[in-house]
Amino acid sequence: MDTAATADPLTALACGLALFDLPPNSKRPTPGWQQRCTTDPELVSHWIHTSRNLGVGCRASGVVGLDLDRHDGDPDGVAAFTALCDRHGQPWPGTLTVRTPRNGLHLYFRVPTGRIIVSTSGGRSALGPGIDIRGPGRRSGGYLVGPGSLVDGQRYVIVHDTAIQHLPGWLAALLDNPR
Repeated sequence: MDTAATADPLTALACGLALFDLPPNSKRPTPGWQQRCTTDPELVSHWIHTSRNLGVGCRASGVVGLDLDRHDGDPDGVAAFTALCDRHGQPWPGTLTVRTPRNGLHLYFRVPTGRIIVSTSGGRSALGPGIDIRGPGRRSGGYLVGPGSLVDGQRYVIVHDTAIQHLPGWLAALLDNPR
């Protein structure tokens, strides 16, 4: 088992992320995933050593995740987010960042308890094309595939190992006032 498979999920726990198990080689959760979110390192270690993938429960973790996709033939979410930062005169956020198997990125931000940010998919968020939002939501909340997970032979790997920053005000305003 490679280092990212074990170290990255434990780093995620140290950052305060609540994890749940996903089937091996899968991004799709099984029913009841919201109730399986945990910060218990022993349980997470068990899942890792039984080749389970991991998900990050956004509501249980108190985070919103930006999923910057890079799928062939679709808009480049990393480029769209870079342009969004430039348009608003803001630097690229220095927060926990995970590279996805297709070279996309997951950016994690803390949000206040009770803050409702609804998840989007298909790259049709208020932030731009190729950017999905995984939020705490109204009911169960969204999730992201967690660092260390393996899908089609490629890992989700932490590329910026730092504390999870609070959602910047300028991004919060865009999420509150979609165009």
